[in-house]
Amino acid sequence: KNIDRDIILNVNVGTTVKGAVDNLDRILRILDKLQVPRSQYYIHCDGALFAMMMPFVSSTKGYDVSFEKPIDSMVVSGHKMLGCPMPCGVALSRKEHVQKVETHIDYLNSVDTTITGSRNGQLALYLWYNLRKKGIHGIKQDVRNCMETAKYLKQKISESGLISQLNPLSCTVVLERPVDDQLVKRWQLACEEDIAHVVVMPNVTRNKVDLFVKELLECVSTHGRIEPRRHDSPLSKLLMTWEE
Repeated sequence: KNIDRDIILNVNVGTTVKGAVDNLDRILRILDKLQVPRSQYYIHCDGALFAMMMPFVSSTKGYDVSFEKPIDSMVVSGHKMLGCPMPCGVALSRKEHVQKVETHIDYLNSVDTTITGSRNGQLALYLWYNLRKKGIHGIKQDVRNCMETAKYLKQKISESGLISQLNPLSCTVVLERPVDDQLVKRWQLACEEDIAHVVVMPNVTRNKVDLFVKELLECVSTHGRIEPRRHDSPLSKLLMTWEE
C-alpha cells in the first residue's frame, strides 16, 4: 500500500528519555524486501547524544550508523558527550542534498549552505578544541566510563528494590520518579509524568552515583514511592518491562 509514494524515515540513535536505538540494518532490509528504489526514500539519523558514542561501543552490529550505508543525513550534538559549554551540533548530509539548499552570495563570492544564512564561529572552535584535547583515545575512554557507570547506577537502583531500566546501547538509566520534588530539583532529574531518567556523562562518578542512590532511598523512606498515574503511563509500561 502506498508503495509509489516517497518515504522519509527518521532513525533514532538514542531517544531522549530511554536511549533507544533503531536497528538501521533491519530498516534497510525492509526497504529492500519491499523493493523501494533508493531514489524514493530519505533516511535521517538523529544521533544527538549516542552517535558520538556508538563508534566506541562494542556489539553494535546492525545498529551502527555510517554513510557507507544508504542514509542521507545525520546530526550529532557537541554540548553533550563532548561537553561544549554552549548548545551546538553538527549536521552532515550528502552533497547532492546540500546543493539543493545552497545559495551563492555575491558580496562574499562564496556559497552559503546554512539554513539561517549564518553560523556561530565560536561554537566551531569549541568543537575543534574538545576534539583535539580529548582525541580518539580520550573520547573512547569517556564512552567506556559512561557505559560502565550507567550499568553500575542501574545495578544499585535495582538492588534497592526500585524499578529501573537501561537499554544495552545507552547510558541513560530510567527509574520511577521520586515523590519529593526537592530531590528532583537537587539532582536536576528530567521527568516524564511518573518516570525520571539519569543521563550518565563523563562527569558522573561512582561516588556521585552512591550519593544519589543514598538520597533516593532516603526519599523513598520518607515520602514513599510514586504510583502509576494511568494503566498506560510511562511507569506502567516500565513496570511491565521490568517484571519480564
